[in-house]
Amino acid sequence: MTTMIFYERAIALNRERHQKLKIQLKTNHFAFAAKTNSVLIAGSELTEASRDYPIVFIGKEGGPFTMAALVGLGDKDNLLVNDSDNWEPGTYIPAFIRRYPFVLAGSDDAEALTVCIDEAYAGLNNERGEALFAEDGTETTYLKNVIDFLVLFHSEMKRTSAFAAKMSELGLLTSKVVTIEREGVKQTLEGAWIVDEVKLNALDDATTLDLVRSGYMGWIYAHLMSLNNVTRLAKRMDARRIASVAPTAEETGSAVVH
Repeated sequence: MTTMIFYERAIALNRERHQKLKIQLKTNHFAFAAKTNSVLIAGSELTEASRDYPIVFIGKEGGPFTMAALVGLGDKDNLLVNDSDNWEPGTYIPAFIRRYPFVLAGSDDAEALTVCIDEAYAGLNNERGEALFAEDGTETTYLKNVIDFLVLFHSEMKRTSAFAAKMSELGLLTSKVVTIEREGVKQTLEGAWIVDEVKLNALDDATTLDLVRSGYMGWIYAHLMSLNNVTRLAKRMDARRIASVAPTAEETGSAVVH
């Protein structure tokens, strides 16, 4: 999964070009994420995210792995973005989503990463909202906080990649096909990998201790517990389907007082 999937015109933030730029979040802010069924997730988010989403490893055998939270069970269908293009209240919003319309661009090995902004975001203007630069061209407190958040997320994703690589190195990952069957219709999601508990329990004591001391064991069990949330997503899918075919007031003959 590319880290730039939501960005239409990501451009490097420039003190001169964006001197007067301000950002005001739109009421339908999360519309940009409505057509994805998974988002990258950092290991440090696992405890909170595991309460709401199934979290799986993604990648290919022999290649690099990372982690993603499933937010939908169908192609281009985010069950957490509602009809008003808002994130469902009471559920954790992954950092991958919260950073938009900002993003860091550059390779993992780059010494300096560039802060970019999606100029296509409708909340950008020169009159209202949070300013990015002060009159003297210095970064505002708002922008400094954004950059700190981006840098932290980038660092946490590197830790997550190292964690996923360790799981692969130990041979703990196994391919999993998520299958949902509703009203005789079977739907599958491929490309997900999970930790094999049998292989995990078969590790020698030294390796197990290393996983515990590194903090990885906690991440592993948060991942495994999160898999129960597939059922919760299926219920969300059912609720959305039922709502989409619910009879209108006209069809049921209900009276509407004007």
